[in-house]
Amino acid sequence: MVIEGNAVRSVDRAAALLLALGDSHGDAGVTELARRLGLHKSTASRLLATLQRRGLVEQDGESGKYRLGLAVIRLAEKAERNLDLRGIALPELANLARLTHETSGLGLLDGDTLLTVAQVDGPNLSAVADWTGRATPLHCVASGKVLLASLAERDVLRIVRRGLARHTDRTIVDLEPLLEELARIRRRGYATAIGEYEPNINAVAAPVHDARGRVVATVDVWGPAFRLTPARIPELAAHVRRTAMAVSVRLGAAIPETAPVPEPAPAAVSATAAASATA
Repeated sequence: MVIEGNAVRSVDRAAALLLALGDSHGDAGVTELARRLGLHKSTASRLLATLQRRGLVEQDGESGKYRLGLAVIRLAEKAERNLDLRGIALPELANLARLTHETSGLGLLDGDTLLTVAQVDGPNLSAVADWTGRATPLHCVASGKVLLASLAERDVLRIVRRGLARHTDRTIVDLEPLLEELARIRRRGYATAIGEYEPNINAVAAPVHDARGRVVATVDVWGPAFRLTPARIPELAAHVRRTAMAVSVRLGAAIPETAPVPEPAPAAVSATAAASATA
């Protein structure tokens, strides 16, 4: 194949036009697109006409401006379905486990439960159970609470009305405390579970978003309470949020400029900071 040939150059220019339309806020005209890409107006017009015949762009009948076509949406949906979320996440989970020395995992919403689809053990000496393929309740594990916080309130109410099982004396089983917890999770961008499903297991989790901003999965770290202590929550939360963001970016999500992820806190934090992190 001739890389510098006219055919390949035309494909490159057509792809650039599609990307430019995708970056436009609304419709864009031929003159504007040609100027942004450094093309002759006639070249841009000819390429847009070709893309329009394939349904990749649409032209407004009144303004003459162009927008992305339905064929692009169909392609995007197919690409989204074909993304290997587990394969994308595993390298990030391995890095998270190495940084925190704790077990990391990837969870998905499966009906009204959390399904763990990937787990990477940290470099610690004490063995942990393999939760891959295991379903757990949403209301009492960190990843489950992240998923609950992403649901519409009517779905949360439906789940609560069925009854929330109490697994330990720290499990939230009443509606009002649960709604307050979910609001807190949305504000700070992560969830904790301190002995809420198993009395000696603590966890921190954060949401993974897709290109449309939807929560499609969670990243978590968890471990025995004697090692994953409340004092470590700020540090672990920063690592988990950064990992979840890295996976989200691989899925096409935009990085929110107004919500920077804090740097991991030093290993030693004050008792006041530890208490506020778990509040």
